[in-house]
Amino acid sequence: MSRRIALGFAVCLWIAVVCAGVGFLWSYGHAAGAPATPPQYWPSETAIPRVNGHHTLVMLAHPKCPCSRASVEELSNLMTNCAGRLDAYVLFVTPKSAPRDWYQTDLWSSAARIPGVKTMLDQDGKEAARFGALTSGQVVLYDPNGKRVFSGGITESRGHVGDNKGRSAIESLVDAGTANTDSTVVFGCPLFNPGSECVVPSHDETKK
Repeated sequence: MSRRIALGFAVCLWIAVVCAGVGFLWSYGHAAGAPATPPQYWPSETAIPRVNGHHTLVMLAHPKCPCSRASVEELSNLMTNCAGRLDAYVLFVTPKSAPRDWYQTDLWSSAARIPGVKTMLDQDGKEAARFGALTSGQVVLYDPNGKRVFSGGITESRGHVGDNKGRSAIESLVDAGTANTDSTVVFGCPLFNPGSECVVPSHDETKK
């Protein structure tokens, strides 16, 4: 009898641990990052070129953010659906103290391979600051006249690939000029956080 009680207790404890783990993962996956405060019109001081008559999309990302892999994959799907009608830039924020090749990650390579996307290095996050971005994966869309029409993320949760409101809104704005929403939450690591391992180069990296 005591053995059965001990076994039952162990099973209950295991279930509780599993449920707690699943709950933690769910909470983490759905924890939105800080939203951006992008300018209403295309910032004149930016070094990013914009062509009049074209929609222009800017994504701010951290080259070592694992959450942003899904954002880049969704961007690839977006560019396929909006081929020839959307100019897109992915700006990779890099700290001043980072080694020269620190930003050259698989995330950079994945973004660079997307047709129609231009990757740019954002040294010390100057461009990210101009667009008011705080979270990796942040997307801002400007219409052909340079007016902001969308700001947010293009994933449904952290690291999740699949249909989502952000990507659908951008596709609708490019295709029809209207959408059900002009903003969504963004899921990713902080772009500017001295305490984040995702942002600050490790001790070994800074020696390179």
